[in-house]
Amino acid sequence: MTKLTIRDGAPEDFSRINEIYNWTIVNNHVSFDDEPYDLEKRQAWWDARDSDLVCLVGEEDGQVIGVAYSSRYQSKSGYRSTVETTIVIDADHLGRGVGTTLLGALLHRLENDGFHVAVAIVALPNDASVALHHRLGYETVGVLHEVGYKNAKYWDTMLLQRRLQKQQ
Repeated sequence: MTKLTIRDGAPEDFSRINEIYNWTIVNNHVSFDDEPYDLEKRQAWWDARDSDLVCLVGEEDGQVIGVAYSSRYQSKSGYRSTVETTIVIDADHLGRGVGTTLLGALLHRLENDGFHVAVAIVALPNDASVALHHRLGYETVGVLHEVGYKNAKYWDTMLLQRRLQKQQ
């Protein structure tokens, strides 16, 4: 792997983010979105984010190969210090450490920004994603059975969490 650069995502990345994410929507069960994103839908997603949430992209040789971002875990104010994390890597770059580096950078940023807990929801089966999250300090909290529906089948999801510590 050539050097992976991590940087803040920007509207100029939307087309490539959509390519990566839409492949996941169309080709497997791990995203419960049913319809691919177009640029208008991606812009609406971007505009709806709170200013303290983070979107990072991983870039190799000038091309975005992955995205990791935080979103509100729940809308109630008592959850304001908890975020949900999402990571999606280009299918051609899986298994090369991109996810570990990119999600690790996101967690570091969230720690420094003062968030208390990061939550991840992983559609099962997905051994690679579960292993990635465990490697980065997430703990399995539980499994919700048959809560997602896609491709004419019900899927379980695993709930994971990681307590964040602000860097001193």
